[in-house]
Amino acid sequence: MSDALIAQAALAAAVAWGAGFRLYAVVLGLGLLGWFDALELPESLQVLSHPLILGISGFLTLAEFIGDKILWIDSVSDAIHTFIRIPAGAALAAAFFGDSGAALQASAALLGGTFAAGSHIAKAGTRALINTSPEPLSNIAASFSEEGLLIGGLWLAFFYPLAFLAALAVFMLATLWMLRRLWRWLRQARPQPEPN
Repeated sequence: MSDALIAQAALAAAVAWGAGFRLYAVVLGLGLLGWFDALELPESLQVLSHPLILGISGFLTLAEFIGDKILWIDSVSDAIHTFIRIPAGAALAAAFFGDSGAALQASAALLGGTFAAGSHIAKAGTRALINTSPEPLSNIAASFSEEGLLIGGLWLAFFYPLAFLAALAVFMLATLWMLRRLWRWLRQARPQPEPN
């Protein structure tokens, strides 16, 4: 596999993964990178640099940034965005391979949707647990941590693609482990029927 293809795959995976955390911030970031010619966007993503898209994604990024730090609003937003972030992550990943043939584009969409689902589920599941605590500081800290993770992950994908892909594999394994633990906790927390 060539270095260019590895870099392209890492960037597509990072964008899809990031969409699971903060879709609008990822769209805004890509649009700004294209606008300032810091990244040559694939033709199918160049529309993200249009001023109208930049304005809308900027407004939605700000709304999500604020709402994500308010107790319970974050969980309601995560529930709604389950139907937005995952398909958007798949579409963004596929768009990076728009000129590479249908098979590669479909593979990118499948993997991109998986990465977006992994980060979205990790985010939503963690927030649901944190929201069982009445104090707001842990929620705010979790939100800033997710934003830091997003920025760090995208930076790693840009400058060290192989390191990002390795970290992504670890993240997905950790997410599976967390889901297993969460499922066990939910089963134990469920009230048991009383014997007759």
